[in-house]
Amino acid sequence: MSTLLVRHATLLATMDDSDTRWPDGGLYIEDNVIRQVGPTGQLPQQADRIIDATERIILPGLINTHHHFYQTLTRNLPAAQDATLFNWLRTLYPIWANLTPEAIAVSTKIALAELMLSGCTTTSDHTYIWPNGARLDDQIQAAQEMGCRFHAARGSMSVGESKGGLPPDSVVEDEEAILRDSQRVIEQYHDAARYAMVRIVLAPCSPFSVSPELMRQSVALARSYGIHSHTHLAETRDETTYCLATFGRTPVELAEDLGWVGQDVWHAHMVHPSEPEIMLLGATKTGVAHCPTSNMRLASGIAPLGKLRHVGVRVGLGVDGSASNDGSHLLVEARQSLLLQRVQGDPAALTAHEALWLATRGGAAVLGRDDIGYLAPGMAADFIGYRLDTLSLAGGAVHDPLAALIFCQPSTVDFSVINGRLQVWDGTLVSAELPPLIERHNTLARALARGERPDS
Repeated sequence: MSTLLVRHATLLATMDDSDTRWPDGGLYIEDNVIRQVGPTGQLPQQADRIIDATERIILPGLINTHHHFYQTLTRNLPAAQDATLFNWLRTLYPIWANLTPEAIAVSTKIALAELMLSGCTTTSDHTYIWPNGARLDDQIQAAQEMGCRFHAARGSMSVGESKGGLPPDSVVEDEEAILRDSQRVIEQYHDAARYAMVRIVLAPCSPFSVSPELMRQSVALARSYGIHSHTHLAETRDETTYCLATFGRTPVELAEDLGWVGQDVWHAHMVHPSEPEIMLLGATKTGVAHCPTSNMRLASGIAPLGKLRHVGVRVGLGVDGSASNDGSHLLVEARQSLLLQRVQGDPAALTAHEALWLATRGGAAVLGRDDIGYLAPGMAADFIGYRLDTLSLAGGAVHDPLAALIFCQPSTVDFSVINGRLQVWDGTLVSAELPPLIERHNTLARALARGERPDS
């Protein structure tokens, strides 16, 4: 058994139901589980490793509920800088058709590096395009090497342009092949145990890129194995127009018809639900990944976050794809969630604490986890520390250290512990050497932008 003691934090914010906060706080960990939380003086005084957290604030690891890791390779492309979602996708689909297994693996590591340095300890990813032999296995291996807790979504597209869908036929898959591979990755990788580092999610891409039958069969397959399901929904008005013209239903109505509501389902974006649809989502405890930066970047709109939360919808945060956000900083996303709700006229529409709640407890609820999201005995040892004696927090952290993380310039973590293992120390990743990783990533990105398939 290995032990870890963290002590003398300026503030430890547990994010538990009572919002317990400990000045001069700390934690005692055995292997990958928290055993004690509280004032430093009440903790054991010896451990295999001791971290002095003086001038740090400690809180639970942040949880990202929606991303597209591979899109780090195509962020900030000039042709897609000023497009709405549908045009943005039409521009990028042909480029993504040249993705390779190596490109998937390297971009996964780049995205995870950004996330982990921002404070993220658990993330989901939604990759729905698998060309040239790429598989979900490539992402899972990369995440295991990086040491991040990972909900890997086996995404899919099956309806190409020739069948009335948005993506070109060259990037869609056969539906029977999708279902076979979905079953394979569930049986090979899904871990339902407490403190699991890898869980599988089934994630048909969207109503405009998969058939209703695949949606039905995917969620039925997921439920037969007790796993969760995820898709994009109600992101843009164009999507609503498409669904009404194609199915005679709004996106949320279609999801309800297909069985895509409930505690084992979450949807990315949910920008344009109607009032009755919001009530339906709340009554069924359906989850939503709120992606404010992406929604602003693509001019999709402002999600009705307050209404969704008020009726009981499980809401977490998602940085979304790195080509519709151009970054993977989860603390930035928490800040954006606060600002975007307030810009509509109510300065109390979302508080700093509520934004951090979305990034921790909200994310855990969306992913169906009861072992992460707050700090307490028996919880997974996933926690992060930010320095308070920095330029960006000068004058802010002395008043309210927790709120300063949101109101002041978002920081990167000083340290991060995931599953009891130190993964970031002194602001540096432990599990990856970034310069060669970035160099290879940029080489792959240049090849894709030239319309080439990168060499292995």
